[in-house]
Amino acid sequence: MRIMGLDFGAKTVGVAVTDPLGLTAGGIEIIRRDSPKRLRKTLARIEQLIQEYDVEKIVLGYPVMLDGTEGERVQKTKEFATMLERRTGMPIIFQDERLSTVEAYEIMDYMGIKKENRNQFVDQIAAKVILEDYLNGEELKKIHTLP
Repeated sequence: MRIMGLDFGAKTVGVAVTDPLGLTAGGIEIIRRDSPKRLRKTLARIEQLIQEYDVEKIVLGYPVMLDGTEGERVQKTKEFATMLERRTGMPIIFQDERLSTVEAYEIMDYMGIKKENRNQFVDQIAAKVILEDYLNGEELKKIHTLP
């Protein structure tokens, strides 16, 4: 069972998927659009990726603020989730994405990616971080329910 992780932004969506066993996550691409309101092609591309990778579930980054409050980005993310669920028929699971972009930049530092090249990768790596956080949370749930 593959799970897709998405980092939804104003002009991009970072995409990651798990391996076929659902154990590890890998970034696969960044979907870019010219306008924040133009989502039709973005949704169509996500549908293609769902088919290509045989995805069964979608984890979407939930952009709450550091203090836990919900701002305008949360509302836009919820609207996107509604459109995505309607279009794909797949369950959408929200995953707290606080500091996922910061972690993505730390990963790029570690990898030695130059600052001028980071915009090419940041959303894809953030999607991978979001998906890994979800997978780690699911693993913890399994551990806590052992007999």
